[in-house]
Amino acid sequence: MMLQIQVYSDYVCPFCFFGEVVLERALKGLQDKVQVEWMPFELRPEPTPTLKPAEDYLQTTWANAVYPMGEQLQVPIVLPKVSPQPYTHLAFEGYQFAKEQGKGEAYTHRMFTAFFQEEQDIGKVEVLVRLAGEVGLDEQDFREALETRKYEEAHQRELRKAYEEVGVTAVPTFIIGDKKVRGLLREEDLRRLIQLELQ
Repeated sequence: MMLQIQVYSDYVCPFCFFGEVVLERALKGLQDKVQVEWMPFELRPEPTPTLKPAEDYLQTTWANAVYPMGEQLQVPIVLPKVSPQPYTHLAFEGYQFAKEQGKGEAYTHRMFTAFFQEEQDIGKVEVLVRLAGEVGLDEQDFREALETRKYEEAHQRELRKAYEEVGVTAVPTFIIGDKKVRGLLREEDLRRLIQLELQ
């Protein structure tokens, strides 16, 4: 039986990007026993103001926590200059489309790299359409899905589940089998946990 792993994350959360990398490393050799599903969680849903990269909070967090962790994990990452930071509901509606096409993981990875390595504004439809094309999705269908808000209800349903059923309060949150883990684990700890659940 496949072990189900769900990861609640937001595309503008650097620790979620690290979480993706650490999970991938922890799963080496176990990929055929595990099914990973990325789950949406908006840290700052509209109309909550999003953060500005030039302000102290992000500058300090990145200097003290994000950049050191990026070095430790050997993951190139930059504080994107996109200001204020983009809302992620459209990117997540696009994710619902990608998931239906069997490209959820590839799409998630592309969102992280586009934002944290290339400083692309993933709040813009044009940018999302181009990135969707890069992971092999039909750009025209994808654009139509975003412009008609076809997946708005599906996305909102997932968010309600995160808040009400799963009780997600911070990202990344990993649901490994029936264990819930908040925050970023070290690769070896994550692997040990996965192996325990597989047993």
